[in-house]
Amino acid sequence: MRSALGGPRLLLRRLREVMAEPVSAQARLDKIVVLIASNMVAEVCSVYVLRADQGLELYATEGLNREAVHLTTMHAGEGLVGLIAKNAEPLNLSEAQEHPSFSYKPETGEEIYHSFLGVPILRGGNTLGVLVVQNRVRRIYSEEEIEALQTTAMLVAEMIASGELRSIAKTPESFALDRPVVVKGAPMCEGVGLGYAVLHEPRVVVKQLIAEDIAAEVQRLNAAIEAMRVSIDELVAHGDRMGAGEHREVLEAVRIFANDRGWVRRLHEAVLSGLTAEAAVERVQNDARAKLQRQTDPYLRDRLHDLDDLANRLLHQLTGQSYVADRESIPENAILIARNMGPAALLDYDRSRLRGLVLEEGGPASHVGIVARALGVATVGLAANVTDLVEAGDAVIVDGVTGDVHIRPPPDVQTAYGEKARLRARRMEQYAKLRDVAAVTKDGVEIALHMNAGLIVDVPHLHETGARSIGLFRTELQFMLAPRFPRMNEQFLLYKAVFDAVQDRPVTFRTLDIGSDKILPYMATIDEENPALGWRAIRIGLDRPGLLRMQIRAMLKAAGGRDVRIMFPMIANVAEFEAAKTIAHRELAHLQRHGHRPPTNMQLGAMVEVPSLLWELDAIAARADFLSVGSNDLVQYMYAADRDNTRVSKRYDTLSTPVMRALERIAAAGKRAGKTVTLCGEMGGRPLEALALLALGYRSLSMSPSSIGPVKAMILAVNLEEAEVFLASLLAKEDGAPSLRENLREFAAARDIPV
Repeated sequence: MRSALGGPRLLLRRLREVMAEPVSAQARLDKIVVLIASNMVAEVCSVYVLRADQGLELYATEGLNREAVHLTTMHAGEGLVGLIAKNAEPLNLSEAQEHPSFSYKPETGEEIYHSFLGVPILRGGNTLGVLVVQNRVRRIYSEEEIEALQTTAMLVAEMIASGELRSIAKTPESFALDRPVVVKGAPMCEGVGLGYAVLHEPRVVVKQLIAEDIAAEVQRLNAAIEAMRVSIDELVAHGDRMGAGEHREVLEAVRIFANDRGWVRRLHEAVLSGLTAEAAVERVQNDARAKLQRQTDPYLRDRLHDLDDLANRLLHQLTGQSYVADRESIPENAILIARNMGPAALLDYDRSRLRGLVLEEGGPASHVGIVARALGVATVGLAANVTDLVEAGDAVIVDGVTGDVHIRPPPDVQTAYGEKARLRARRMEQYAKLRDVAAVTKDGVEIALHMNAGLIVDVPHLHETGARSIGLFRTELQFMLAPRFPRMNEQFLLYKAVFDAVQDRPVTFRTLDIGSDKILPYMATIDEENPALGWRAIRIGLDRPGLLRMQIRAMLKAAGGRDVRIMFPMIANVAEFEAAKTIAHRELAHLQRHGHRPPTNMQLGAMVEVPSLLWELDAIAARADFLSVGSNDLVQYMYAADRDNTRVSKRYDTLSTPVMRALERIAAAGKRAGKTVTLCGEMGGRPLEALALLALGYRSLSMSPSSIGPVKAMILAVNLEEAEVFLASLLAKEDGAPSLRENLREFAAARDIPV
């Protein structure tokens, strides 16, 4: 280069002029390579573009044989150019032909060139191609020349990303940026969603790469860095009051990076090379992401998220754009993509436009997953690096059954899923026709189907599905969504709104079930080695009776003149239920003393989900007005296997002999005491598992709204006496089979029972 400052700045100014010219894509690329070769005093400059098949194709050259353009190709990893594409790092050689990866392409005529400098063409940390300069003389290119070439590569990346090069591609979908990608995640909410990607925290698209006034850009950069640091400090300072998704430890890591001198120095160097402040941030982050994406160390890969967060915050600070998507302008068929998000953030979006949700970090039991199921949005969680792989507006298919996320799917996949979605829609129409049909087996046994809920937006599903009642209302969701602990009047208004919405149908409220993974953002967290076995649910309620009393009082006031059913979660022994029952009766007496209209009837139930209660079933059934089985926790505790840990959760089946025998004991105890036993865990909403539960003696099931139709269709097709005899024969065997699933599936298939 001719000078430390003049060379790169002159190159950028001239490149800006070329980018503004009204010429074809090929002519623009040809001018770019000529300009770079001239400015860097190089005899060769070439652009290679990465194709969807991961091959590299020569798109433009100055110095090599022009007839080789669009003819010279190489596989990923082949030759020096392939090596750069694979490693996403510059390669600077004084004698290229001595490098072990050198690959000679005779049609190019490059055998006379010795020195070689190549840089990856990056966008969002993903490699889109390679930019190369070569000279006959042996030399090492300077850092300044490498930076100039990297900056030019950003311009080429935007040409690829904008679609400008499609007109000269061999096939319209030939770019790596357009290649179909399938990400495997964890199913969170069943359904199929087809639509277009909306990033919850949208990336800023940098349009202006070349600076008009470098001094002004340095000022803008410094001001944005300072403002960003202040905003992060404020978030950390208020960490105890923040909602889910903005975790203090994550922000602490981001704050450390925001004050890292090396990172700030690299930003300044990029601006001084002639870039705008925004382009400098993108350039530095591209380099960091390209390196960290290829790290195998999980800790270093985790730092990529922190750096992404930091760069995204800084870009939003520079542009003044909102840090989250504009809820009002999302498309009709939106697939929401996020690293993670709190349930309140999801509720901000127009649910009528949402077709799917994909999360990098959220699992099936996460709070946002519960809300997604309430909204009936096809959802997949634990989708690794999905925010890196998708661009806003990309076509996306979310398969909430298999956990597959198809990004930029090919036409045949879109057609297949379109048909799958139509088939599901037809099936849902058939289920809707069953709304007013009684859930009665072929041999005349009526089954009560109830609905699980937790938000006021859930309640309309009660009438849409024909459910008999709300069999489980999770009251903790109101607490998780609130910025502070809901006061009694706020709780009263929610419960009253639920009663008003259900009209004359019953509601079973579960008292606050927090602790373990359900942490309230405004409550001080307690360090526990095994939180699922720790201070949670009724244990908190009995240790902090003021909380339980306030909640029960709000429920009783809201139920004035109506029946109310209240159940206590995580009851481990009869004494705990008696203590909770005493509190409830005291609150009822308090309301009557103070002239409030009491409920016409108060029923108190216990949740059977702690295995110790299996040995006090007759005692608890005698004292409780009803029993509810929380199968999710019961199975988890029986097998000592965290249901959210994929390494162990798949090892044990809910249809195993031990689980079936435990559930059979609970149903039998309820029958002996003449008490209703309802299963309200997830297994009750799956037709095959529901079939087993009916055969065990259950006559009341509560489930998500979307499950009521499929379960009712199963009930209408089954002869229950026959199912009872079949399951009893399996349980009578002494081998203790790890799963009865296939036996039950064969039984259903032989009798055309839809499961």
